[in-house]
This record gives sequence, C-alpha cells and structure tokens, in this order.
Amino acid sequence: MKRSLNVVHVIHSLGPGGAEHTLVDLAAEAPKQDINMSVVSLMGLGSASYPKQLRDLGIAVRSLDLSSRWDPRGLSRGLRVIRDLQPQLVHTHLKHADLVGAWAAHRLEIPMVSTLHLIEDAPTGLGRAKRWLAAQARLRRAARTIAVSQALRSWYLATFDPKPARVVAIPNGVAAPPPTTTPQIARIRREMGVRPGAVVATMVGIMRPGKGHAELLQAAGELAQSNDLQFVILGDGPMRQDLEMQAYDLGLLPDRVVFAGFRDDVAEVLAASDLVVHPSLFDALPTALLHALAVGRPIVASDTGGIPEIVTPETGTLVPPGDVKALAAAVADMVGRLPSPATEAACRARYETEFSAEVWASRLRRLYDATIAESQTESA
Repeated sequence: MKRSLNVVHVIHSLGPGGAEHTLVDLAAEAPKQDINMSVVSLMGLGSASYPKQLRDLGIAVRSLDLSSRWDPRGLSRGLRVIRDLQPQLVHTHLKHADLVGAWAAHRLEIPMVSTLHLIEDAPTGLGRAKRWLAAQARLRRAARTIAVSQALRSWYLATFDPKPARVVAIPNGVAAPPPTTTPQIARIRREMGVRPGAVVATMVGIMRPGKGHAELLQAAGELAQSNDLQFVILGDGPMRQDLEMQAYDLGLLPDRVVFAGFRDDVAEVLAASDLVVHPSLFDALPTALLHALAVGRPIVASDTGGIPEIVTPETGTLVPPGDVKALAAAVADMVGRLPSPATEAACRARYETEFSAEVWASRLRRLYDATIAESQTESA
C-alpha cells in the first residue's frame, strides 16, 4: 500500500493552455495514486476556469499574485506559500516556475522535479537569456527533469548537456473523455456555426507564430472545391485578427472556415469533429492530439518534434511541416476514407495504453517515489 505523498505543482499561471489544462486532468487521478496534490500559480487567478475546476476536485490552489512572471518577489512569496502547503516534493512547470520552485526546494531541503513542455530552439536574445536562467535552476536543483517527449529530451540534452540519467521522458496524459451523444454532437456543431452535413476538420491551438494556422488556411483554400469539407479553428491568441483577414482574403468565410474561439470542452468538440488537423511547425507533445486519440478521431499532422510519438500509421498521417500541398492532399485523402472504425479503435487503444491520465499519474508516482528515496539516501 502506497503512503500518501504531498506534492506541490508550481506553474506560471492557470490561464488557457495545454500545460495548465493537464494539471486538471492529473488532479482527478492523483488521489488514486495516493498523491495529495496542490497547485501554486505565479500569476493572479482572475476569472480563469482551471482554478475552479481544481478546487472542485479538492485541490488546494494558491496564487503569488505577481505583477509579471519574472517579478523577483516571486522567490520570497513562493517560499512562504509552498512552505505552508508542507510538500515532500516540488514539481515545476515552465521556466518561470522553475526559478521559484528551485529556490523553495533548496530552502526547504526537499527534492524538486521539473517538467519541460516546450522545445525552445529559436528564442530571441532576451528569450535565450531567460531560457538559460531557468536551465541553471533545473541543472542545479532538479533531481529529475521530465521531458514530455523523446524529441524534447534529445533537444534538452543537446542544448544544455545535463546528466542524461537525470532527464527522463514521460508524456503527459489527458482524462478519459465523457460520453458524447448524437444530440450533444449536433448542439456543439450548431454552436460553432458548422453547416448541416459538413465533414468537420478541427484544429486546436493558441494563435501564435509557428502553430501552423496560416498553412491550414492555405490548405483550406486548396480544398475549396470540396463542398462537404469545413474547417473549425478552436482557440484564440495574438494572431487571430490577422488569420481572420487571411481567411477573408482567401474567400473562406463563413462557409469554409469557422473561428470558434476558446472553449474549455476540447474533447467534446473533437468528438463532434470527423478528423483533427495539426499543422504545427514545431511541437513537443500537443495535448490536442492526445484528446483526438481519446475520442477516436484520425489525425493529419506535421512530422515534427514529438508529434510522431503520438501519431502512428494506424491513427493518422504525417506531412512535412510547412508543406501546404502535402497537408491539403493528406486531408483530402483522410476525408475520402471516412468513416473508419479500424482507425477509431486504433486511436482509442493508443490513448489507453500511452496517454491516459491514469497511466501518466502512475508513471509520475513511481518517479516521485524514486526521487524521494534517492534524496533520503543522499542526505543520510
């Protein structure tokens, strides 16, 4: 029988985002692994939905209410808040939280693990300095650094030269999707403005450079003669206005492309779709594709980063990143093969064995136990 383990997760914010959302999925599974989980956000909570979802699951949620992610007051505030939660281990997410978590773990003399969620291989000058600073905190204080994919682990080893044994690949997981009925699917499609009878190809992602939205719209233009096909773009971000203008210029609005905005029912939206498209130019382990597997939807995605670790020939098609014609051809081919019960079954099987929240929580518990045991041996 496992002993209860107190773990504090530190993250830069609890606003919309893949890393933030996975904490909600983990929180639902943590008690089954006897993990007493709490969450500390560097930034204020505002009206974000994730803090409420976490609290509804019985998770203690705290905020440092910093003025920015790099506010130096985060060190002292973080130490105070984390100490009050009495953890046996600190688990950090993203570089801003690495600094706060490393300081608190050092002062409290407890082990720290850090999860890398992003491949940051093209930062600006300031971004490179911030990346280096967070890496130093990890290299000095993290007993284990978790990469969410083998691709991310390889990049981190090559970029910072840590001890390989201290960097492990553990993919995130997502919660099992709720059952979706035919009336629910029809309602979701109506809410998003999908026309009756359309074949729906959905993309999920924040609208910022590198995510492949512009390439998706170009591919949609290539497929404009496919009368049944409609693209749904789920999410928001700084590029939304430019992307909407691009779609307008290509003649894709309103019948070919729907900008559905941010929704927190991603799994349900994907279940209401026919296929999922993810043309990102780089990505470590996109959560949207884990949801796609969970609801049994075939995937067309870029062959980059950790995406090939998600998408197999049985679950979808990979195309070269940035290749619009290849993307359009792959989408057209996938549409021509719908529906595919074999692909749906393969997607769900892959989710259950590799990317479920249950599998993820179990892997983390084993890592936590090994890390704490190692720390106790070193201090004896």
